[in-house]
Amino acid sequence: MAIGGQSSNGSEEDGVRAARVWVRQLAILSLVTAFAVMGLKFLAWWLTGSVALLSDALESIVNVVAACAALMAISIAHKPADEGHPFGHHKAEYFSAVLEGVLIVLAALLIISEAVPALFEPRPLDNSSAGIAINLLATIINAVLAITLLREGKRYRSPALQADGRHIMTDVWTSVGVVVALILSGLTGWLWLDPVIAILVAINILYHGARVVMSSLDRLMDRAVDPEEQALIERSIREEAEGAIEVHDIRTRIAGPARFIEFHLVVDRNMSVAAAHDICDRIETGIRRKVEGARVTIHVEPDQKSEPHGLPLA
Repeated sequence: MAIGGQSSNGSEEDGVRAARVWVRQLAILSLVTAFAVMGLKFLAWWLTGSVALLSDALESIVNVVAACAALMAISIAHKPADEGHPFGHHKAEYFSAVLEGVLIVLAALLIISEAVPALFEPRPLDNSSAGIAINLLATIINAVLAITLLREGKRYRSPALQADGRHIMTDVWTSVGVVVALILSGLTGWLWLDPVIAILVAINILYHGARVVMSSLDRLMDRAVDPEEQALIERSIREEAEGAIEVHDIRTRIAGPARFIEFHLVVDRNMSVAAAHDICDRIETGIRRKVEGARVTIHVEPDQKSEPHGLPLA
């Protein structure tokens, strides 16, 4: 299945459509789950009055907003190319990921603003057992969702799903830390543990939020494919370029699930246009077969245009 690639038959197009429907369904599931988890976490905070649980609940608001943004971005990214966007709308998902990173940072600042005053005036917690149980239920739901989003986001090359999955997994570890803090606070009577853990949670969230933002901005700047995929492209060209002499200036860029690939192909100056075209068709088909979402552009040149740094094919 070539997700987002140029299809050569009806079944491939059906596969692309099915994959897009599944990615959208996952985004909707993430949004519904985010609302449910937010309700559970605010209930846990209301029962206990814990600043750490409040910090966890505040981050769940970010999860809801981020899930909304991811769903919108995926819907835009899946629109077909048009006159105004001839290369498609794939990068829309990166904007969602950047927004999610910014929201994570804002959530961390909200948590710190709640935790610092409580650090100087800690107070006993109410119904801590019930709060812990509810928070653990929300954590388990989040863990299942995060694992699913990360796996399927990687499979279908969806930056929005992957960013959402990384954020939710961060939320999972945050919740685990909060629960441990509440248990220790109850066992030791150290009330200051509650706001201290909340501040540590905020610092951890800041770190992961910065990572999400930097990674997404890097992809917005037309990052090349990774070395393994680059080697796969070169190997595919060699396998399918019989009759050509050399290839050079191979350039790639990533845009969501799409991989834009362009290069110069050197052929004998006396070769007919039809023969050169047949070679290009073979190469494009071979690359699309091995690289999901490949969009290939080939510039054909006569042999006097060979480059010293080119990749020999003959």
